[in-house]
Amino acid sequence: MRNSLILLPLMLAATPAVAQPADNLQLPPELTDPATADRLADAMDALSNILLDLKVGEAKAALEGRQASPAEKKLTIRDVAKINDKDLKRRVAEMKPRLEQSLKAFQKALPEMVGSLEQAQKSLDRVTANIPDPTYPKR
Repeated sequence: MRNSLILLPLMLAATPAVAQPADNLQLPPELTDPATADRLADAMDALSNILLDLKVGEAKAALEGRQASPAEKKLTIRDVAKINDKDLKRRVAEMKPRLEQSLKAFQKALPEMVGSLEQAQKSLDRVTANIPDPTYPKR
């Protein structure tokens, strides 16, 4: 309990207001490439299709305590949720601008976040440098 009370002010000191942006931060090209949002949207579309095609009829019947019929064995999440391909593609397309905005916001905030983490690391290094070694002989 005392350790957490001691560490609390140090953690609070590592806020973005105190932290300096990292000057030598090199962003990976994937974060600065505008095509990244397109690739993420395509991946979301593919993963959504995979998820929607999972068969759930047997699990549904088992939860109800009975054997699944042949028709239920073919039942997928897409059938239960009543989602069609056009609707799914439209939803993914609507998410693309939000993905681009999120990537831009992340790019903008990353140097400050790294600066904060470096400040926190320095604070933790100072704190842990003063922790007594449990293997040191007692007097």
